[in-house]
Amino acid sequence: MIPVSTLKGKAVALFGLGGSGLATARALVAGGADVTAWDDNPDSVARAGAEGIATGDLRALDWDRLACLVLSPGVPLTHPKPHWTVDLARAAGVEIIGDVELFVRERRAQQPDCPLIAITGTNGKSTTTALIAHILQSAGRDTQLGGNIGRAVLTLDPPAPGRHYVIECSSYQIDLAPTLDPTAGILLNLTPDHLDRHGTMQHYAEIKERLVAGSRTAIIGVDDSHCTMIAERIEKAGGTVERISKRRPVDTGFYNDSQKIFRAQDGKAALMADLDGIQTLRGSHNAQNAAAAIAACLAVGLTVEEVRAGLRSFGGLKHRMQPVARRDHVVFVNDSKATNAEAAAPALSSYGRIYWIAGGLPKEGGIAALAPLFPHIAKAYLIGEAASAFAATLGSAVPYEISETLDRAVAHAAADAAADDSEVAVMLSPACASFDQYKNFEVRGDSFVSTVAALPDVTMLVEMPQGGQ
Repeated sequence: MIPVSTLKGKAVALFGLGGSGLATARALVAGGADVTAWDDNPDSVARAGAEGIATGDLRALDWDRLACLVLSPGVPLTHPKPHWTVDLARAAGVEIIGDVELFVRERRAQQPDCPLIAITGTNGKSTTTALIAHILQSAGRDTQLGGNIGRAVLTLDPPAPGRHYVIECSSYQIDLAPTLDPTAGILLNLTPDHLDRHGTMQHYAEIKERLVAGSRTAIIGVDDSHCTMIAERIEKAGGTVERISKRRPVDTGFYNDSQKIFRAQDGKAALMADLDGIQTLRGSHNAQNAAAAIAACLAVGLTVEEVRAGLRSFGGLKHRMQPVARRDHVVFVNDSKATNAEAAAPALSSYGRIYWIAGGLPKEGGIAALAPLFPHIAKAYLIGEAASAFAATLGSAVPYEISETLDRAVAHAAADAAADDSEVAVMLSPACASFDQYKNFEVRGDSFVSTVAALPDVTMLVEMPQGGQ
């Protein structure tokens, strides 16, 4: 835990007592703040009270004596309308912040030289975050990973000399972190997302821009117009910008050419890393992730050789294009995190011939957007509620069967793949939510891994999930 000493002795209101909110309340109390916490869920309030955290309806507080309102990132700040606590804070002129802001203030107060890499973007941020942490750890650096991935940021170990922080930041967290100041800040890409919470694409982009605008080194993907303009603005304001691209060369920065990452500098291009043969970094989207990771790790002092070694040993992000087993010419890939068509597209584009397990609770639009990738699919095995609708979309373009359940789909796909003469993948990339048959995508992915492990003569590439066969 990181005790929040910067608010010691000050009165603080906290709203939102879910996982990260409760962790924030504990950190504030440990640092000596006078906290009053509340939540719209009575069970959450009771749980906090049982831990000795002072609770009370924030409407009854004297807001003029508060130092700040600490808001959980899941609570609306602006759209569709501000939460009632936000209205109270603004009426009293009280600052509204979140756990990431508390973390960066504590870092500045305790160990301002601790390297901090912060990552955001619409897509790819979790893989990039995990990759950076792995490279740092493999190079022997004291590394703390958290934020929007894994552990809540204030549950990490406190700042200490030489300790590196790798923090994934959602737009909600950035919106509540006005002084976020990473050593290296990464903005991978921007496409419309969370507009119910941010109102417009312009506002969403403005929030994401704050992370890189406050960075010592801003690492920005320039394959979309919003990010391109952000890079130009920061550079014109005197900031240090490293551009990255998965599609084309850049004048200064890092770019992908046939799964090789080059660094362009002073009119010359030098090879930084060759991703060919690294199964966990297949595809142009992962080339972008790798380029960002390379730029960030070099920015905090790693050598090129340390970075290359970390790339080669990266095991992948669990449930995201994760090679989990192999049998002769067949690789089994867990892409359970692909819960809609857009999320499934990178995996389908990264393998030439696929025995595809898809389906679950369908999302709007189904899989029609994946039609350009249908030539990659040798056969589809359809499960869950979406099976009939997906079959209608596939039509005569792709051979398919309605397998109904995951275990049956794995058995049939594995048998068909074994009879194929090519290098092939049996891939779970559902393009659907899991809730018709599983609690969440993690449980679905673990079920896939356990089912694959039970096949004869497979070589597992990952550890068995807890409770697996």
